[in-house]
Amino acid sequence: MTGPVASLDAPGIKAEGDLLFTMRSEVASLLDRRNTSFPGAQPVSFARRHLKALLKQDYYVCEKSDGMRYLLYLTSDNEGNEIHYLIDRKNDYWFIPAGALHFPVPRDQQAFHTNTLIDGELVFDKVPGGGTQPKYLVFDCMVLDGNSLMNRTLDKRLAYFKERIFDPYKHLLEEYPEEKQYMHFIVELKAMQFSYAVEMMFRQILPKLPHGNDGLIFTCRMTDYKHGTDQNILKWKPELENSIDFRLQLDFPQIQPDAQDRAEGITKPYTDYDAMPTCNLHVYAGDGREDPYYNTMYLEEKEWEELKARGEPLNDRIVECFMDSQKRWRFMRFRDDKTNANHTSTVDSVIESITDRVTEKDLIAAAKGIRDEWKRRAAEESSREKKEQERKRVASTGVSNGPPKRKAEEQGSGRPSPGPPGK
Repeated sequence: MTGPVASLDAPGIKAEGDLLFTMRSEVASLLDRRNTSFPGAQPVSFARRHLKALLKQDYYVCEKSDGMRYLLYLTSDNEGNEIHYLIDRKNDYWFIPAGALHFPVPRDQQAFHTNTLIDGELVFDKVPGGGTQPKYLVFDCMVLDGNSLMNRTLDKRLAYFKERIFDPYKHLLEEYPEEKQYMHFIVELKAMQFSYAVEMMFRQILPKLPHGNDGLIFTCRMTDYKHGTDQNILKWKPELENSIDFRLQLDFPQIQPDAQDRAEGITKPYTDYDAMPTCNLHVYAGDGREDPYYNTMYLEEKEWEELKARGEPLNDRIVECFMDSQKRWRFMRFRDDKTNANHTSTVDSVIESITDRVTEKDLIAAAKGIRDEWKRRAAEESSREKKEQERKRVASTGVSNGPPKRKAEEQGSGRPSPGPPGK
């Protein structure tokens, strides 16, 4: 009997060996890539210059959930049965138990999607009365039934996902609500807002979230989906949440043998594992060499005792750190979901966002200008569309008598796109 996922870190059965190689190759082929690395897009840290980017182009904003990032791969096995994999940032593939998920196609509850790749994050929602409910929050769709959506705009990608996958899935749950308890997780479409709705995000949406949150994500509406770092996806974090993932290397002090040591036959210096070590932080260069040294992590005595009390290996792990008011790197948490520390370019980006900090107040102050520019672009787009319609009409009839009159229900606000998906 299947049931809800119990762990964000290990959400299924881990693929190994030949199976892992096959799955990575299969997904790369689906995306028309030779590279079998993790294909997800990665945001850049929000810096002051990005306020101009929000003025120049249409962006959607959504909350940045404090969960685990996964791609969701919908496929079938050799016998033609529906199967699903979650793909983490380490590029590990987690097989979801058979029968624990089902995504029907429109107008056919038995049929299912294959060759489909979705982007989202797994969270645990707190539910009324205690307990948690695992949810997979979708924020993008890369491939749908073998058709790449990568070169479509974000609103189109999400509209396809909603119409073809999410709506039939939602109708299934409404018809068979008793099935929810057996599902590995519940799928939801992440609510997107216009980029100028930041005050509503801070005042109304973030305080009511049933799961953890550590910032906002701004995604450009008009750009393609891009593998790797994408300058058009902006990650904004509150001041103390602006963090970097380092590789931690512990350097314990050496003790010179004293008289008692020598009496016991110890004549050479030895490592004092009881003392607090120097916590060296290393970043990732990505060019085959050892991770370069970057800085040290500051620990209070109490923090060191708490880390020791965990009774688990500490050395050589990826550790997330924030910079305190005295510009010292402080421990936040271990990131065992990551194989590498942040790349040097990511570190530079985060440092820029720390030193060139954009606050919640700054975002709210910029909102009116962002809204005015969005509306101006929308009006220009509407005007262009009207002229194009008139040009086509004249070309087909040879008669020009001003712009064609439109029925009232066809006259919208002139926005170049519908409201953000997921509302």
